[in-house]
Amino acid sequence: QVQLVESGGGLVQAGGSLRLSCAASGRTFSSYAMAWFRQAPGKEREFVAAISWSGGSTYYADSVKGRFTISRDNAKNTMYLQMNSLKPEDTAVYYCAADPRGSSRYFVLGEYDYWGQGTQVTVSS
Repeated sequence: QVQLVESGGGLVQAGGSLRLSCAASGRTFSSYAMAWFRQAPGKEREFVAAISWSGGSTYYADSVKGRFTISRDNAKNTMYLQMNSLKPEDTAVYYCAADPRGSSRYFVLGEYDYWGQGTQVTVSS
């Protein structure tokens, strides 16, 4: 069992940066694959980025590749999403998620057992 709490969201102008954090409880965080998803108003939740348990492998949606960087610090039970060159279309609620099995289908919502409550990111034009 793991509990996830996101933070770091806010309002930023286009071209700006934000860093999201996802703090996890429990001693098994370091064994879980992790990911960020986002959901814009009226749209389905979509994959943003994922990271393996060790941090050695990372994956990104095409829409954020080159602008966002996912990372984790297992000693601090925390995952991060550094978001640069933000665009208005990045506006959404961002959720972190944990997968205890390390599925290869890292982009699929159903592969993740645990979710945070979300943090709002708003990018103004």
